Amino acid sequence: MNIEDIRRICLSKKGVTESFPFDDDTLVFKVAEKMFCLSNLTPPISINLKCNPERAIELRERYEDVIPGYHMNKKHWNTVKLDGTLKKSQIKEWINHSYDLVVDGLPKKTR
Repeated sequence: MNIEDIRRICLSKKGVTESFPFDDDTLVFKVAEKMFCLSNLTPPISINLKCNPERAIELRERYEDVIPGYHMNKKHWNTVKLDGTLKKSQIKEWINHSYDLVVDGLPKKTR
């Protein structure tokens, strides 16, 4: 999976914006101004995704390419290395999970 695949998946979701709030190398996807996916643009490419704490630990134990979130709250974020080892369907599922977590945490009025 490459950055264009990630962009396509993220931008297909309702209310998503993309920006570079930190630097020119970190692409951030937000819904209602809340981050759900961050990606570096310089190889090796990886993404940070929000995850519920129990599942975050399970994924780290099960997949070598999933590690605690780089520069993020390690209880709620995972970094996923996009080196071709993981299936696209898995990564898409994890992006969906991250998006859903953020949307579910929004006030009803904002959702």
